[in-house]
Amino acid sequence: MSALSDPQIEALVTEALQARENSYSPYSKFRVGAALRTVDGKVFQGCNVENASYGGAICAERTAFVKAVSEGHRRFVAIAVATDYNQFATPCGICRQFMNEFGKGLEIFFVNDDRTYKRAVLDDLLPYAFGPEDLLDK
Repeated sequence: MSALSDPQIEALVTEALQARENSYSPYSKFRVGAALRTVDGKVFQGCNVENASYGGAICAERTAFVKAVSEGHRRFVAIAVATDYNQFATPCGICRQFMNEFGKGLEIFFVNDDRTYKRAVLDDLLPYAFGPEDLLDK
Protein backbone atom coordinates (compact mmCIF):
# COMPACT_ATOMS: atom_id res chain seq x y z
CA MET A 1 0.00 0.00 0.00
CA SER A 2 1.26 3.45 -0.89
CA ALA A 3 1.68 6.41 1.45
CA LEU A 4 0.28 8.52 -1.39
CA SER A 5 -3.36 8.68 -2.43
CA ASP A 6 -4.36 7.49 -5.90
CA PRO A 7 -4.74 11.11 -7.18
CA GLN A 8 -1.27 11.96 -5.82
CA ILE A 9 0.22 8.93 -7.58
CA GLU A 10 -1.55 9.84 -10.82
CA ALA A 11 -0.20 13.40 -10.60
CA LEU A 12 3.33 12.06 -10.05
CA VAL A 13 2.93 9.73 -13.05
CA THR A 14 1.84 12.68 -15.20
CA GLU A 15 4.83 14.76 -14.07
CA ALA A 16 7.27 11.91 -14.86
CA LEU A 17 5.80 11.47 -18.34
CA GLN A 18 6.05 15.23 -18.92
CA ALA A 19 9.65 15.30 -17.69
CA ARG A 20 10.56 12.52 -20.13
CA GLU A 21 9.73 14.91 -22.99
CA ASN A 22 12.74 17.06 -22.01
CA SER A 23 15.20 14.17 -22.19
CA TYR A 24 18.45 14.84 -24.04
CA SER A 25 19.33 11.33 -25.22
CA PRO A 26 20.77 11.54 -28.75
CA TYR A 27 23.08 8.55 -28.23
CA SER A 28 21.01 5.89 -26.49
CA LYS A 29 17.59 7.14 -27.65
CA PHE A 30 16.45 5.98 -24.18
CA ARG A 31 14.32 8.81 -22.81
CA VAL A 32 13.70 8.89 -19.08
CA GLY A 33 11.68 11.30 -16.97
CA ALA A 34 11.35 11.42 -13.21
CA ALA A 35 9.12 13.25 -10.76
CA LEU A 36 10.23 13.42 -7.13
CA ARG A 37 7.76 14.35 -4.37
CA THR A 38 8.96 15.95 -1.14
CA VAL A 39 7.32 15.36 2.23
CA ASP A 40 5.65 18.77 1.94
CA GLY A 41 4.14 17.91 -1.47
CA LYS A 42 6.47 19.83 -3.79
CA VAL A 43 7.39 17.95 -6.98
CA PHE A 44 10.71 18.23 -8.83
CA GLN A 45 11.06 16.92 -12.36
CA GLY A 46 14.22 15.52 -13.89
CA CYS A 47 15.22 13.98 -17.20
CA ASN A 48 18.28 12.11 -18.38
CA VAL A 49 20.95 14.25 -20.02
CA GLU A 50 23.53 12.40 -22.11
CA ASN A 51 26.96 13.53 -23.18
CA ALA A 52 29.30 12.51 -26.01
CA SER A 53 31.69 11.54 -23.20
CA TYR A 54 29.30 8.87 -21.91
CA GLY A 55 30.57 9.12 -18.32
CA GLY A 56 29.32 12.71 -18.24
CA ALA A 57 25.68 11.65 -18.55
CA ILE A 58 23.21 11.98 -15.66
CA CYS A 59 20.06 9.96 -15.09
CA ALA A 60 16.61 11.48 -14.65
CA GLU A 61 16.32 10.31 -11.05
CA ARG A 62 19.53 11.99 -9.96
CA THR A 63 18.61 15.14 -11.90
CA ALA A 64 15.36 15.40 -9.91
CA PHE A 65 17.18 14.84 -6.61
CA VAL A 66 19.89 17.38 -7.41
CA LYS A 67 17.28 19.98 -8.30
CA ALA A 68 15.39 19.35 -5.06
CA VAL A 69 18.45 19.30 -2.83
CA SER A 70 19.83 22.44 -4.46
CA GLU A 71 16.60 24.18 -3.39
CA GLY A 72 16.90 23.01 0.22
CA HIS A 73 14.80 19.83 0.25
CA ARG A 74 16.14 16.71 1.97
CA ARG A 75 13.07 14.61 2.78
CA PHE A 76 11.20 12.72 0.08
CA VAL A 77 8.14 10.50 -0.14
CA ALA A 78 8.17 9.05 -3.65
CA ILE A 79 9.58 9.19 -7.14
CA ALA A 80 7.96 8.14 -10.41
CA VAL A 81 10.20 7.12 -13.32
CA ALA A 82 8.93 6.94 -16.92
CA THR A 83 10.70 5.57 -19.99
CA ASP A 84 9.65 4.91 -23.58
CA TYR A 85 9.65 1.16 -22.96
CA ASN A 86 6.70 -0.75 -21.59
CA GLN A 87 8.82 -2.98 -19.39
CA PHE A 88 8.66 -1.17 -16.04
CA ALA A 89 12.30 -0.06 -16.18
CA THR A 90 13.90 0.28 -12.75
CA PRO A 91 16.55 2.79 -11.66
CA CYS A 92 20.18 1.88 -12.30
CA GLY A 93 22.53 0.97 -9.47
CA ILE A 94 24.09 4.40 -9.03
CA CYS A 95 20.62 6.00 -8.87
CA ARG A 96 19.55 3.48 -6.23
CA GLN A 97 22.63 4.31 -4.16
CA PHE A 98 22.06 8.05 -4.68
CA MET A 99 18.41 7.77 -3.55
CA ASN A 100 19.47 5.73 -0.51
CA GLU A 101 21.24 8.83 0.81
CA PHE A 102 17.78 10.29 1.46
CA GLY A 103 15.92 7.30 2.85
CA LYS A 104 15.44 3.59 2.42
CA GLY A 105 11.65 3.90 2.61
CA LEU A 106 11.30 5.94 -0.59
CA GLU A 107 8.46 4.70 -2.79
CA ILE A 108 9.35 4.21 -6.45
CA PHE A 109 6.78 3.98 -9.23
CA PHE A 110 7.91 2.50 -12.56
CA VAL A 111 5.72 4.05 -15.26
CA ASN A 112 4.84 2.77 -18.73
CA ASP A 113 3.59 4.79 -21.70
CA ASP A 114 0.00 3.74 -21.03
CA ARG A 115 0.25 5.20 -17.47
CA THR A 116 0.27 1.78 -15.81
CA TYR A 117 2.82 1.49 -13.04
CA LYS A 118 4.40 -0.84 -10.55
CA ARG A 119 5.39 0.20 -7.05
CA ALA A 120 8.47 -0.75 -5.05
CA VAL A 121 10.25 0.52 -1.97
CA LEU A 122 13.91 1.45 -2.29
CA ASP A 123 14.95 -0.86 0.53
CA ASP A 124 13.63 -3.80 -1.53
CA LEU A 125 15.65 -2.70 -4.58
CA LEU A 126 18.85 -2.07 -2.62
CA PRO A 127 19.02 -4.52 0.28
CA TYR A 128 21.93 -4.24 2.70
CA ALA A 129 22.65 -0.75 1.40
CA PHE A 130 25.59 1.29 2.62
CA GLY A 131 24.30 4.66 3.75
CA PRO A 132 24.86 7.70 5.94
CA GLU A 133 24.19 5.71 9.11
CA ASP A 134 27.22 3.53 8.33
CA LEU A 135 29.53 6.55 8.56
CA LEU A 136 28.35 7.84 11.93
CA ASP A 137 30.81 7.72 14.81
CA LYS A 138 29.87 4.82 17.01
